[in-house]
Amino acid sequence: MRRTVSILAIVASLVVATVDTTVAQSAADIVGTWLPVSAVNIRPDGTAVETFGPSPKGVLIFQNDGYFAFILNRADLPKFGTNNRNTGTPEENKFIIQGSFAYFGTYTVANGTIVMHVIGGTWPGWYGADLERRIVSFSGSELKWTDPTPSVGGKIENVWKRAK
Repeated sequence: MRRTVSILAIVASLVVATVDTTVAQSAADIVGTWLPVSAVNIRPDGTAVETFGPSPKGVLIFQNDGYFAFILNRADLPKFGTNNRNTGTPEENKFIIQGSFAYFGTYTVANGTIVMHVIGGTWPGWYGADLERRIVSFSGSELKWTDPTPSVGGKIENVWKRAK
């Protein structure tokens, strides 16, 4: 009887271990191309704002070699009247700056956190910074993280789906 109980205990622990996919365990778990589902800023007063609109566009790429690229923008960014990015009006430039964001660098994953070391991007204030993205959930095909200290204040909650 003891042998049966021991085998059942081992099998039960293996089943629990194989279904617990709530957190990516290593960088290898997140390697690939991800597409945005949502990007929400939770302001200090508790209100939620979809900073990049209800259907954000972009891509998040984690490579095997430890490099990443992050691009996120609103789907409704306006085209410039001059069709020249160097001659946008102040209003056109404001829409682009407030409606798009990109950065790149190297990354690591440990203890449920993705640490992104920023080499460059559209926000120079982050050059050389290590950004922590706390993994809320991970299923292999969906990644949800929080950014507790975004450049816009509050807290960011991003959801990404793995590209097919």
